[in-house]
Amino acid sequence: MLILRRKKDESILIGDNIRITVLECGSEGVRIAIDAPKQISILREELSKAEVVNKDAMTPQSEYLHAIHAALLSHRPKQKEDGAGIPQSTTAAENED
Repeated sequence: MLILRRKKDESILIGDNIRITVLECGSEGVRIAIDAPKQISILREELSKAEVVNKDAMTPQSEYLHAIHAALLSHRPKQKEDGAGIPQSTTAAENED
């Protein structure tokens, strides 16, 4: 990590095409301007972290999928075979026989 001290209107160059300029220094923080090519993504760190959290929340966890699958299988109607050995769905009333 490189640590630099800059004053208002001073810049930092990153490579040949990124310039970071200090616009304002105050008790509430520092305002900076970033000049970079359009194809370079610039995102505040807290937004980047929130994006990762949101993506993780949208991705189903495998243990939950297995639990849902097992629950669905346990609620399937029971099957009985007809005379030809082909499973046939039965109703709850037929299962009581």
